[in-house]
Amino acid sequence: MQNQKKKHYTAEFKAQVVREILKEEKTVSQLSAEYGIHSSQLYKWRDQAVAGSPSLFHEQAEKNQAEKEAEWQKEREALYAEIGRLTTEKTWLEKKSRTFFKER
Repeated sequence: MQNQKKKHYTAEFKAQVVREILKEEKTVSQLSAEYGIHSSQLYKWRDQAVAGSPSLFHEQAEKNQAEKEAEWQKEREALYAEIGRLTTEKTWLEKKSRTFFKER
């Protein structure tokens, strides 16, 4: 009995085949014959893609939320810097105004 080497397919190749399955222009049997891959394997790839598709949108939502939080943090830091500058300016003006009115 001859040992057959297990075939490994790239994620890009699997995605391409799954896109073709989902287009429904050809049957799974036709694609199986075209690519030389058993139809049960193609069905597994399709099922994995369909099962994993909600996580694609979830990851995008998390990315958007992280970007918003980073933007808010940046704005918050800018506002705290402005508060610090204004507080220092107010303190300086109060100090100068006291000395100005004492001289009169």
